[in-house]
Amino acid sequence: MLPLLLAAVLAAGDPQKMEWTVDGVAREGLVWAPTKTGSEAPPLVFGFHGHGGSMQNAARSFGLHELWPEAVVVYLQGLPTPGQLTDPDGKKAGWQKAPGDQGDRDLRLFDAVLAAMKETYQVDPRRIYCTGHSNGGGFTYLLWATRPQVFAAIAPSAAAGARPQKDTQPCPTLHLAGEKDPLVRFDLQMRAVEVIRAFNGCDEQGKEWEKGCLLYPSSKGAPVITYIHPGTHQYPAEGPALIVKFFKEFARKS
Repeated sequence: MLPLLLAAVLAAGDPQKMEWTVDGVAREGLVWAPTKTGSEAPPLVFGFHGHGGSMQNAARSFGLHELWPEAVVVYLQGLPTPGQLTDPDGKKAGWQKAPGDQGDRDLRLFDAVLAAMKETYQVDPRRIYCTGHSNGGGFTYLLWATRPQVFAAIAPSAAAGARPQKDTQPCPTLHLAGEKDPLVRFDLQMRAVEVIRAFNGCDEQGKEWEKGCLLYPSSKGAPVITYIHPGTHQYPAEGPALIVKFFKEFARKS
């Protein structure tokens, strides 16, 4: 039987603006409950905006809640953060870039929201996913590295900085990159992909998965797929459909 809160959200079909207090700081996010239900617990998807973006912008750009109506989808809001490539004074919203950065405020936010989503929506712990663009893609890589037993799959876009930590585990990964990206250089993104492929035990040769996508099979059950488009740093319009298709193929074994 659905919790009353979930039933109310389902009836409305609109996002809930939720707030959490993390280390004394008010944080917020937009949460879409499933608009379709089945016999299984719903999957959970996190989407992270880029530096200078917003949770509303991420919801519009990603549209994951529309493409996967059976899922709980969460778009969180970053706080003012010094940027590595732009905004050195930190006037715009973003995410921490490494373990310990910004007092781990965003990792703590993720932990709080994950616990809330499990309690409120009874999500499937084997089907939790994360995606993000630019700084949000970098944060997706950070979450993969530091929360090793959470994700069934991840999908960073226009991001670099994949750095496994002590307890990091192989994870199926879809990386989206623009060949003409002037902000997060294409070669740096490909280095991140090489790190993930090596860590996940992937084959050297890829095979076509979808148009423009190469799949590198993994001996560890964690394949890597690249979607290389001819664009720049802008989030690709075809990205969300590829991400949802990719996520649906994976669930954690335990």
